[in-house]
Amino acid sequence: MDDKDRIGEYYRLMYEGMVKKDEMLLQKVLDPAFVLAHMTGMSQPKEAFKKETDKMTEINITEASKRYHERMFPGYKSKFLETDPEFIERFDNFAFDEVVNSDDLDERTRMMAILATLIGSQSVDEFRAMVPAALNFGVTPVEVKEIVYQAVAYLGIGRVFPCLHIVNDILTERGIQLPLEPQATTTTENRLEAGEQAMIHIMGESMRGFAQSGPEESRHINKWLTDNCFGDYYTRKGLDNKQREMITFCFLAAQGGCEPQLTSHAVNNMMVGNDRAFLIKVISQCLPFIGYPRSLNALNCVNAAADRRKAAEETPER
Repeated sequence: MDDKDRIGEYYRLMYEGMVKKDEMLLQKVLDPAFVLAHMTGMSQPKEAFKKETDKMTEINITEASKRYHERMFPGYKSKFLETDPEFIERFDNFAFDEVVNSDDLDERTRMMAILATLIGSQSVDEFRAMVPAALNFGVTPVEVKEIVYQAVAYLGIGRVFPCLHIVNDILTERGIQLPLEPQATTTTENRLEAGEQAMIHIMGESMRGFAQSGPEESRHINKWLTDNCFGDYYTRKGLDNKQREMITFCFLAAQGGCEPQLTSHAVNNMMVGNDRAFLIKVISQCLPFIGYPRSLNALNCVNAAADRRKAAEETPER
């Protein structure tokens, strides 16, 4: 072995010691008088070099997670890789590999559910990050807008207002001209009737006359549910009833404290064809974004809704 080969071998051993954080190997390879000369002109003695090497953490992000992340955020490298490498390794591997590969929920549906969940949980920063990802996965600008619009009925304009601004900014940055094509199918004159028909289509004949039902002092709220919540939003194009019931389920699951309504809308989901298995997939895909407590509450509501549906099917008609 000549001097050139010997130098090359020492460099190989030094890098091996750095990657494996093998202190004994570094002690063996590095001379006590070793000084690392950086291209910036800074000199780093052996002990200082070892301290920096000890700080290095090998990040084991799976290839599946890397591929999924690249599809969501092409060319983007998270700063957390430098500041929080251990955390980002576990989160990315969980959210973008283990979770996304746990079921067969299609990508567009997953992204729509996540957007609705982020609005429901008031996760404005993450919503801003995930809107471009959703568009990259094929969710259309109209669908994104419809998710935001419908959220107003379940969260109120105060909590949805920032998300609407975010969507407008992102679409404008992408060169998409606003406003988008109209999606309304009702008028001021027929929204009440159309809203009732939408409710009947989803929940059955028991909703006929709902706008005129209930105690006189609160009857107006039933009317508003009919003409505003359903007449203004559910009647719009851009999303079908299965998609609208799914995002409503996500709004309610994410904000918490709405378990009675969440159970009712889990029933509605089942009535339009989003069965228990489908809703469990939706909960599973949204879990990294809202955590375990609200996910488990949502699962309990789905199970309660399934029991209610089973009991209704087993009850003979009179």
